[in-house]
Amino acid sequence: MLVGPAPARRRPTLLVVGCGDVGLRLLALLHPRWRVVALTSSPARVPALRAAGAVPLVGDLDDPATLGRLGALADRVLHLAPPPVLGARDTRTAALLRALARGGRCTHLVYASTSGVYGDCGGAFVAETQPVRPTTDRARRRVDAETRVRHFGRAAGCRVVVLRVPGIYAPGRPGGDPRERLARGAPVLCAGDDVHTNHIHADDLARACLRALFRGGPQRVFHVSDDTALKMGDYFDLAADLAGLPHPPRVSRAEAATVLSPVQLSFMSESRRLGNGRMKRELGLRLRHPTVREGLAPLVPGAPPAAATPPARA
Repeated sequence: MLVGPAPARRRPTLLVVGCGDVGLRLLALLHPRWRVVALTSSPARVPALRAAGAVPLVGDLDDPATLGRLGALADRVLHLAPPPVLGARDTRTAALLRALARGGRCTHLVYASTSGVYGDCGGAFVAETQPVRPTTDRARRRVDAETRVRHFGRAAGCRVVVLRVPGIYAPGRPGGDPRERLARGAPVLCAGDDVHTNHIHADDLARACLRALFRGGPQRVFHVSDDTALKMGDYFDLAADLAGLPHPPRVSRAEAATVLSPVQLSFMSESRRLGNGRMKRELGLRLRHPTVREGLAPLVPGAPPAAATPPARA
């Protein structure tokens, strides 16, 4: 009896929605057996995504008609796209979930939310069981998205994991390099008014996303935060010391209200400390940058560049 060749096994596919800096860092970690599709609303980003090893797909979460074939493409989905800038609802996540439901292929979905869903906790330690209490539309949009993805998971039989992420930083990361703020001379609050903040290096966040895709339990929420215990002003003072720059000016909360935008001021109105034990226990993540001191070490003048992240281990 003649036996033909065994049918080729279909490569598993990961869809990354919002494949910016963190998404590109994650691509470097993936095993070659994975096929990665990256959704982008900008045709100009297609060459960069292709060079990083992804299959670019042009589509816009603000235009659901462009998402027609999205749902049938991927077994697992990493949702990193931000919500709209206005309103209390995340219409982009709603459009994505409708597209995924039509395809019926997605078995695992990881959504990167924000720790801002808790609102101001007065500097207290917060666990994942803490009820959400958003105080801004920015945070309400995230709560809306979390609710939608968890409902999708129950309705579609899809394993959904929510990551609550604080301030993402990394030397050279646009919007996440403290030298940008130090160069502007932007003020921070004086010690008596200052707030506790939380941080995660972009590389560690990418590794946490990958582990959540494979190890996260269904309907599970994780804080993706490092072990840093600093107030906001102390964080920028540390960054300034490492980079050899002047400390930022300190102002009272009343003074800050006269020189900062409402959005900037809102970040200075919430104080909390995130517990990260669940992330370490259940995802098994060992932080490569356990505190911002290690993560900001490349800021030291003359320091060697950070070593490349090994692609085979997360």
